[in-house]
Amino acid sequence: MRPFRARSPQSNPAERVRTLEPTPAERVRTLLATAHSMSVVTDGGSQEVHHLDGVDAKGHVHLHDPAEAALHPEAQRTPVRLEFTDIAPTAVRDRLRARLTVTGILEAPYASHSAESFCMEYGQALLETPQGRSFVTLRELHASEVDPLATCEAGMLTHLVDGHSELVPLLLRLVRPHPRPGVQRVLPLALDRYGMTLRLEYARTHTDVRLPFPTPVAHPDQVRSQIHALLAAARRASHRSGLPA
Repeated sequence: MRPFRARSPQSNPAERVRTLEPTPAERVRTLLATAHSMSVVTDGGSQEVHHLDGVDAKGHVHLHDPAEAALHPEAQRTPVRLEFTDIAPTAVRDRLRARLTVTGILEAPYASHSAESFCMEYGQALLETPQGRSFVTLRELHASEVDPLATCEAGMLTHLVDGHSELVPLLLRLVRPHPRPGVQRVLPLALDRYGMTLRLEYARTHTDVRLPFPTPVAHPDQVRSQIHALLAAARRASHRSGLPA
């Protein structure tokens, strides 16, 4: 069984710097590693699997290449679909950030009452976001890595909203092109190694904008300085957002 492998440290640094947001494979890899619940859909129906014994979804499902199925010819092949949702930790208007569907084949009938992990022959992963749909192969998944901020993103964003809410509208000065008039509320929607996503809420609609960090971060301890760099740049920018900051 092939385990997940982190991206090679010899990958091109320049290419990483040019990346302004996570790739679909990185988002899928992160969701699989941090999700604490999922829906398992088979011919027998749908079952909700919640957080078990401190192990995330990746600990419950072992994904392997279809070529390895030949090693277990006696296995009972059961089509399965795993469904995940990515929910924003802040109280934005629409908190659903993404849906992930992973399809494949189980080597044995799914037992909803069992707390044991299970093996799944990987078919494909479909990531659906407001920006569109992306399919991720197993090779892309193996080549990606979990975002280093994934496990602390919720705490960082809620701290920013609860303890420093006056700073969030200030970041609008960095948005290009400038937001159209009528923004009623600004909240952080997402935080990852490449930057922050803000949600701009209008009376009846909303839009999301990316603010990339000067350089991608490799550890949560580096986030503070990156956010300070964004705020410093915002203070130097002319104020055209129309919001107090």
